[in-house]
Amino acid sequence: MSDPKALLAQFGAKIFGEKDFTAVGGLMRDDYIQHNPLVGQGSKGFKDFFEAWFKASPDFKFELKQIVSEGDKVWVYGTYSGTHKGDWLGIPATGKAYKFDAVDIFRIQDGKLAEHWDVLDVYNLFKQLGTIK
Repeated sequence: MSDPKALLAQFGAKIFGEKDFTAVGGLMRDDYIQHNPLVGQGSKGFKDFFEAWFKASPDFKFELKQIVSEGDKVWVYGTYSGTHKGDWLGIPATGKAYKFDAVDIFRIQDGKLAEHWDVLDVYNLFKQLGTIK
């Protein structure tokens, strides 16, 4: 896919909208580089992390607010939300709703997601879950 924004739109719709991981192989390189220490490397690390998140928050939702691309990079700004109904990130289920903003930056290579960085409002997330005051 030559249009980076279209690639991210398809990725978001399949993975975050439909929670369909069968599309990962066609959209993400197997050797995907992850710069978030909570997420494992490669497409397998991505899949493992988000499968656990979706299981812990069955009502998981991502709301896209803005997407910008330049060269081989795509910046996505949006809001993650859900209800913490299962163990996640080492935190036992709280039953609390959460909603936090994030910026995800992707590098595209050969028409697939190749690398990822993020900036997450984890303070707001952990405050909503009650793990910090």
